[in-house]
Amino acid sequence: MDLYSIYAERVRANVPTALVTVIDGPNIGSMLLLSPGNQPLGTLGEPELDRVVVRDAEGEIEAGRTSVRHYGPQGQTTPEDLVDTPTVRVFVDVSSPPPTMWIFGAVDFTAALAKVAKVLGYHVVVCDAREVFATRRRFPMADEVLVSWPAPLFSERGHQLGSRDAVCILTHDSKFDVPAVQGALGTNVGYIGVMGSRKTHAKRLERLAEVGVTDTADLTRLMSPIGLDLGARTPEETAISICGEIIARRTGRLAPSLRDGTGPIHK
Repeated sequence: MDLYSIYAERVRANVPTALVTVIDGPNIGSMLLLSPGNQPLGTLGEPELDRVVVRDAEGEIEAGRTSVRHYGPQGQTTPEDLVDTPTVRVFVDVSSPPPTMWIFGAVDFTAALAKVAKVLGYHVVVCDAREVFATRRRFPMADEVLVSWPAPLFSERGHQLGSRDAVCILTHDSKFDVPAVQGALGTNVGYIGVMGSRKTHAKRLERLAEVGVTDTADLTRLMSPIGLDLGARTPEETAISICGEIIARRTGRLAPSLRDGTGPIHK
């Protein structure tokens, strides 16, 4: 079985994949190939080591991170387990597609946000049900411009969203933003931001409750008002505040989010 060829095929197809190779210790040169949702291929020479490495490599794929990891011959991972035990070093070579940002609402803020997101390496999808506004001419920087309601998009591709991805809902129309929030909450996406004032968001929560979205744990995932409290006013400044908030949430850093403040957004 040529694992290199299979790895190359998956990389070309933008399938998240890790090729794990033993670079030091027993069975040096042994390889294991894995992608979420597929059976691992190959072996590192020890079933328990394979099991532990698959678990850890899946985490590295989720983070989009290549690394070198250390284990005992049977997959031991804690320092006390490795005392006087030969160490196995493995190279986890991760190929992960760029993070995705779905932006709902074909508005002026969308164009600015799409530009900043592309600079940060996102695959940007703009979605709006209004064909006259959701055009490639208005959003040439986006990778995809879709004329669709939120539900079909989440139904078809929502399972692909993970912790590195973001959903930004910039509409002010309950017919669009409520189903968009519902769809986003049904995924594992790492960031859900919703534009609007505190008053607008309070009314949005009422509409969400009417359709059965009341779970506190779900609702705390919503970042609304969207963005960091930078005093942003223009679409470009707002885009930077949104992307700054996404970075802070992903890295676990404390930053002044508008959601956690009080009073008017604009002073």
